[in-house]
Amino acid sequence: MLDTLFNNQILALFLVITAGLLLGRVRFLGLTLGSSGVIFSALAFGHLGYDIPDGAGTMGLVIFVYVVGLRAGPTFFRSFKGQGGSLAKMAAALIFAGAATTYLLATNLDIPVDLAAGIFAGALTSTPGLAAAMERLPSGSQVAVGYGIAYPFGVIGIVLFVQLLPRLLRVDLIELGKKLQQQDDPGRRIVRVLVEVMNPAVIGRRLEDLDFIGNSNCQVSRHLVGTRLAPVPSDFVLEKGQYVLVIGREFRVPNVVSLLGKKAEDVDYRIDTESERQQIVASSDKVVGKTLAELRPIHRFGVTVTRISRYNLVFVPDMVDEVEYGDTLSVVGEPEKIQEFAAYAGHRERTAYETDLISFGVGIIAGILLGLVSFDLGGKGFALGMSGGPLFVALILGHFGKIGPVRGRMPQASQLLLMEFGLVFFLAAAGVNAGHTLVPVLERYGLALGLAAATIVLTPAAVGYLLGRFVFKMNLLQIIGGVCGGMTSTPGLGVISSKTDSDIPVVSYAAAYPVALILMTAFAQILVTSLR
Repeated sequence: MLDTLFNNQILALFLVITAGLLLGRVRFLGLTLGSSGVIFSALAFGHLGYDIPDGAGTMGLVIFVYVVGLRAGPTFFRSFKGQGGSLAKMAAALIFAGAATTYLLATNLDIPVDLAAGIFAGALTSTPGLAAAMERLPSGSQVAVGYGIAYPFGVIGIVLFVQLLPRLLRVDLIELGKKLQQQDDPGRRIVRVLVEVMNPAVIGRRLEDLDFIGNSNCQVSRHLVGTRLAPVPSDFVLEKGQYVLVIGREFRVPNVVSLLGKKAEDVDYRIDTESERQQIVASSDKVVGKTLAELRPIHRFGVTVTRISRYNLVFVPDMVDEVEYGDTLSVVGEPEKIQEFAAYAGHRERTAYETDLISFGVGIIAGILLGLVSFDLGGKGFALGMSGGPLFVALILGHFGKIGPVRGRMPQASQLLLMEFGLVFFLAAAGVNAGHTLVPVLERYGLALGLAAATIVLTPAAVGYLLGRFVFKMNLLQIIGGVCGGMTSTPGLGVISSKTDSDIPVVSYAAAYPVALILMTAFAQILVTSLR
């Protein structure tokens, strides 16, 4: 009876996925496998001789890498600027160190190319790396076996690294975080300051004529009427002794305060936030692609756009910022004026949660077609394949947000669902196919693979620490966050975040992670080519 059920390949596929996800929820020493638990259940099912439908893995791979590209696109190219540039270089060095270590170990320990590529991806806990390696190797390769063996080393190794390193250096991360915050508070939080208008240079002028305010990423949204802060009307003119509310980043607001007058002290006021402020989702072509300078919301509608929420990032806009499809605009104004602007902007709250499936399909089609194109490199044909093609297209779409009618924006919930969906399908196929020869591989290479996996984890981590401290002159919180990002270790980040209240490790991780994510796909393929 059971054999009859398991011989149904669709049923077997979902049994593998469900069993793996349940395994991924099991907590051991505070750690869980998450979606990667599917690779272990798939290896077990494959060892028992079960199969899943052909093509399930390829479909999952395409969806997974495409969504990865969309998520990384908005920050990938920007990661190379400022302090993020040092973290991006660190991430690149970590991936190179891992690939070089893998190459040396594989050649000296006689580890086959497929197992070596799997260990490389597993030690750096990189599923995109596994996908890229599998595509470069023929069907039936043992990449997934190597990945399954090395993955626990990758998770546990980085968790131990981020916990033991501060102890060895005798650094209290909580105290370090407080000290750094006191020394270099970036003032990035958005604040509201009540200002008394005093400067003769601005008296008698309209707000929209003062470009300095908008160009400072600040907005004046309200003025004091009696004891009530009312929305600024379309015909508002600055007068001496007025009180206005300035909104902006903490470090930018003082310049605007100096322009207008001085910060008001001991002034009682109240704000009607229920009816005079609304979140408006932009979807109309009348506002999408237009700057605030072109829209002139104060003059035309009597409303002020105080904040824009985009890709889970909230910022105070300046006059040259373009409104993108699906942006959530925080608007202040009289209720009837807000409704007028909402109709003009095409406000539909569900737009923020909708996925443009046509854009999704067109993007994937473009990625697959690009992946099939063969490029001539020194007389050898090279193709991006089913992982590289969709990834490249998604990176470009994610960076620009929109190319023609094709949008690269996707709600976070949809991103997480599709990425998880694609990932578990891909892992199930990879594991089941590799599970057929799991035991013979372990019997022959087990010790060598374990030794290689541990070395590949520790070498890049050590390289990251040395580079961060002696070359890039980073503090320990930046180094640890950068190492976790460069080795795509979310568990490591989770552990270090529990050890300090500072957000420095998270910021460093976010700068290094997308670079490592993309470079892993390239270095996995380079490694396979070099070892053949």
